Amino acid sequence: MSSEQKFARPITRRRALATTAAGAAGFVAASRLGFPAIVRAQSDPVRVGHLTPLTGFLGQIGEYAVMGAQMAVDEANEAGGVLGRPVELITEDSVNPGVATQKAQKLIEGDRAACLIGEISSAAGLAIAEVANRAQVVYVNTGCNSDELRGKNCNRFMFHVEGCNTMYTKTIGLWQQRQGLIDGAKWYFLTADYAFGHDLYRVSSKFLEENGGINLGNDMVPTNTLDYSAYILKIRQADPDFVYINLAGIDQTTFLKQYREYGLDYPLAGGVMDTGQFWAAGIESLSGHWQSLWYHGIENEASQQFTQKFIDRYGKPPENQAWGEYVGIQILLKSIAETGGTDSMAMVEYLESGQEFDILKNRPGVFRDWDHQLLQEMYVVRVKEPSEAKDEWDIFEVVEPQPAPDQDLEVIQPTREENPCNMA
Repeated sequence: MSSEQKFARPITRRRALATTAAGAAGFVAASRLGFPAIVRAQSDPVRVGHLTPLTGFLGQIGEYAVMGAQMAVDEANEAGGVLGRPVELITEDSVNPGVATQKAQKLIEGDRAACLIGEISSAAGLAIAEVANRAQVVYVNTGCNSDELRGKNCNRFMFHVEGCNTMYTKTIGLWQQRQGLIDGAKWYFLTADYAFGHDLYRVSSKFLEENGGINLGNDMVPTNTLDYSAYILKIRQADPDFVYINLAGIDQTTFLKQYREYGLDYPLAGGVMDTGQFWAAGIESLSGHWQSLWYHGIENEASQQFTQKFIDRYGKPPENQAWGEYVGIQILLKSIAETGGTDSMAMVEYLESGQEFDILKNRPGVFRDWDHQLLQEMYVVRVKEPSEAKDEWDIFEVVEPQPAPDQDLEVIQPTREENPCNMA
């Protein structure tokens, strides 16, 4: 079995307990080398409940989520755990909102998870957030983009490492605006027909129209659509200047492949981009400039060290979802360490306090105290020509960070006027 096959498997409760046992053994050995007696006494594990889709149209990204989260937990245990206690990761498949609700309740009530992390689907993320809020357990969202989770559906116990739709839209939109690609340009939208897509279309079409663009139309596309021919023919009839895709998961891959087969030359752009889905489509199916929350080609020492460790372990570079889980686990464990335990309100107050976190970028991240979005830089990336690519994962050149180094990180964030969050 290859290292990739070994580590890419979903983490069942049996595997999680085996991992914890190994970590606990390591702590016993470490204590014999000089750790204080309190370390030996506090051997009960700190359990982290991890929810991510391992099946369905988002399952491919979920595999990277598992890899990133498990790597972070294993590194923490190798370094002595947190507060002298081993860390146990329990991962559950949250394939839809109903299942996500059940699994979140099971992790909190049955497994006694001290905190929750994960998810990719905004609809499932909302379900998890409601459970976490009722139980008053901290939940770190690492993959849900909907502005509404930070807006009308925000709550005191939910924090967001993942960027929101406004961040993605403004990252590429402000760059396009400077290039003269919006004012007077005709755009045609394809949008995922669920909570994430609805919210992203609202945000991206608003930005387009406010900056002089022309909206030719929008098609709502069911998830797991296999045939895009009817949509592509409508694009041809509309004759746009740009095709703007608000699709998610495997639907990104399917559309990109079929769009290339039809040979249309209308430039592509989008409200969001998942590296894993673009890798699956292949560089020959890609074009244009996009936005990325994180990319393994970022020239940052900490980022490159993480990438190399990931490659050594799994045989391929980390997708941006793996980055989110890895950083999210580190943020949670630092919160527990700094507050001296797993008291949820103490963790909330610590995360709201303006504490800066190393998020493997050139600028640290810090949570806004009023909507709990992580302030951070994003990146404009250009699709490389096939001849420029070093391997199948080398698909982008990083053009620039957004905001620029001399700009406030708030530049790409929703303003208070745009965001109706009221945690009271």
